[in-house]
Amino acid sequence: MKIRFLYIKGCPNAEPSLNLLKEVLRDKGLYEKIEVKEIESEEDAKKYHFLGSPTIQINGLDIEMDRRNDPPVLGCRVYRTDRGYSGVPPRELIVRALNEARKK
Repeated sequence: MKIRFLYIKGCPNAEPSLNLLKEVLRDKGLYEKIEVKEIESEEDAKKYHFLGSPTIQINGLDIEMDRRNDPPVLGCRVYRTDRGYSGVPPRELIVRALNEARKK
């Protein structure tokens, strides 16, 4: 399984999101390496199909299925949660994406 964590410098949600990702992996007994990459340009955003900071991809696919075909964005990202919008992805979104990747 290939896990990639993408962010832009200065993003206040990057560290909490990365910590959540690590926690979910630990809870699921997965000890996969996380590739952490700072996105520095629009070219990087296109190359990595970056959907805003932070972006988590598993096996090259964004964890947010509904947004996988969205155009790349060099900027901040918000995730829809049960309690509104958040700059940190909901735990359930990460779990669902990991489960999807494990089935393939």
